[in-house]
Amino acid sequence: MPAIRRMARTCALTIVTLGISATTLAVAPAHAAEETQRSGAVVLSGAEAKELEQTLVSRKRLAAKRLSSRIVTAQRTAMAQRGDAYVYGAAGPNAFDCSGLIAYSYDRAGFNLPRTSDAQAAATRRIAKQDMRPGDLMFFHYGGNVYHAAIFIGNQNGHAMMVHAPGSGQRVTVAAPWTSSWFGGTLR
Repeated sequence: MPAIRRMARTCALTIVTLGISATTLAVAPAHAAEETQRSGAVVLSGAEAKELEQTLVSRKRLAAKRLSSRIVTAQRTAMAQRGDAYVYGAAGPNAFDCSGLIAYSYDRAGFNLPRTSDAQAAATRRIAKQDMRPGDLMFFHYGGNVYHAAIFIGNQNGHAMMVHAPGSGQRVTVAAPWTSSWFGGTLR
């Protein structure tokens, strides 16, 4: 019996990397099933385990596609606001400040982002500038504080481009950053 238990333990596979943290699958010979089931594990054949893993990977890819689609929707929403006035503290639908434009655009895409640029930066996962994709966020900082935020739309002639609400007397527009003191954030 100890050899069977050891075999079930060595063949156990935990699906933590696929987003299901509480499920353990044991791939063991049929005669080990009774012992494995007493331990609380689910026993699958090798083919069943492989099929389950493929299903979980497919679901993960589908979820990533849906998330990516929502991010593209947020970016398109922000682009549609070009020409709208900058108003400090405004979050749409006809006037925006920088973080208000992001909150409005991402809200329309089904995200629930905080209202201020500092809080938005804290709600995203930091990424390297070279890893940014359209729809990721750009956070401008000085002395550790985020003072401006924008939505990355891609690179043009070696420069990052963004859609943002720049400041008083200006309108939502597409521009290149005026400084390199910014970092990327993503919801992917």
